[in-house]
Amino acid sequence: MQRSKQREKGQKKKKKKKQEKRGGFKEMACNISADHKPHAVCIPAPAQSHIKSVLKLAKLLHYKGFHITFVNTEFNHRRLLKSRGPDSMNGLPDFRFESIPDGLPPSDENATQNTYAICEASRKNLLGPFNDLLDKLNDTASSDAPPVTCIVSDGFMPVAIDAAKMHEIPIALFFTISACSFMGIEQFQALKEKGLTPLKDESFLTNGYLDKVVDWIPGMRDIKLRDLPSFVRTTDPNDFMFNFCVECAERASEGSAVIFHTFDALEQEVLNALYSMFPRVYAIGPLQLLLNKIQEDDLNSIGCNLWKEEVECLQWLDSQKPNSVVYVNFGSVAVATKQQLIEFGTGLAKSGHPFLWIIRPDMIAGDCAILPPEFTEETKDRCFISSWCPQEEVLDHPSVGGFLTHCGWSSVIESISSGVPMLCWPSFGDQQTNCRYTCNEWATGMEIDSNVTRENVEKQVRELMEGEEGKKMKKKAMEWKKLAEEATGPGGSSSMNLDRLVTEVLLS
Repeated sequence: MQRSKQREKGQKKKKKKKQEKRGGFKEMACNISADHKPHAVCIPAPAQSHIKSVLKLAKLLHYKGFHITFVNTEFNHRRLLKSRGPDSMNGLPDFRFESIPDGLPPSDENATQNTYAICEASRKNLLGPFNDLLDKLNDTASSDAPPVTCIVSDGFMPVAIDAAKMHEIPIALFFTISACSFMGIEQFQALKEKGLTPLKDESFLTNGYLDKVVDWIPGMRDIKLRDLPSFVRTTDPNDFMFNFCVECAERASEGSAVIFHTFDALEQEVLNALYSMFPRVYAIGPLQLLLNKIQEDDLNSIGCNLWKEEVECLQWLDSQKPNSVVYVNFGSVAVATKQQLIEFGTGLAKSGHPFLWIIRPDMIAGDCAILPPEFTEETKDRCFISSWCPQEEVLDHPSVGGFLTHCGWSSVIESISSGVPMLCWPSFGDQQTNCRYTCNEWATGMEIDSNVTRENVEKQVRELMEGEEGKKMKKKAMEWKKLAEEATGPGGSSSMNLDRLVTEVLLS
């Protein structure tokens, strides 16, 4: 009870600080008259982390005076209604939600865990419905919204580029991944032309071939094939995901701007290279820190989690000692085997440290996420298992001392924003690149071998939470947190880049 009161007091103090800072951030808001309100249509790729990042940017644009139409697929719209309740999608008079059909079967609740299915459905099914929506929004006879003046699209939604051209509307492309991951994808075609991918056969996955250094990628030193987004590991020359990534990278130049959820100090070398490749590049992260500078209850109430958040875990964290808890979350898409779950669970139990573990209902491939009875008995006093949580609040909680993560970009940049060191277990996609930079360049993480064993998990959790390496990582994480706060403060690089994005692109 005492801890809960302390947390409530801390939150009030934090709110007061936000309000004090708000004046400076408010000055950055554009002077836009109600009669000439710009209208941004924001469309994410239909996956949890993409929806989350694009929604955060939409909130910032709304705060700066834009009318927002946020577009989800019907599949995800139904999931959001289920997780957040029927009133959650009502939005505000000038922040509205729309949905368009995507062709995914309503009966398959796990369809959005299939990256291939998402991308294929987006390419095949969304152009017509998105065009129809733009027509509807621009029809003054049937819409009380101002005409659409710009589109802010996820960079992995090339259909939005086609729709923008058809309607002659400017479009900014927001890549919700790290700049270094984008640079890796940008080189996919060159890697193919140089014969480095596709792999000759599956033996190349284990024979040391992936350790080959690729020394010609701009802004990326000492990068190996294994450090690049995992779609280069295909043996199929017609691999859908590889070719989809090539298409998205090639079409990035068709947008009026390219936006990244990062900040200059974090990825300076890669961003410098990208600045020379595209006429307008804006690094505007971490978005959560920018949002923390404003205090708009109506905006704060608009959420995007596809699973119901179980906030009881915050009360449990209140009962733990500072920097004592390991937070474990493998994200919204990554899956594990039943044996990997047991190895992680046993290693965490043997580490002796309390832990908060997020286990999605669909996390175990083809099976239920059931841990053995001895695990439950051994950890009952120092473990909290939940199906989903408000991650930013968890990482900001003073009891959390380390984060065992799959290295999805949202998780990495949120961890950096909170100054929390990481244990990294990358699964696929951009996670390998994020892991490499987290561990080698930013020195805030350690990688766990993909072949998970309880002994390694126990050893590395102990090192993270109590070892000398863990202390160094914590110190480095706090340094990056300070730089992230500077970037999003008044006059910081991300704050200024956001203003420039608005004035140079979205209002031009």
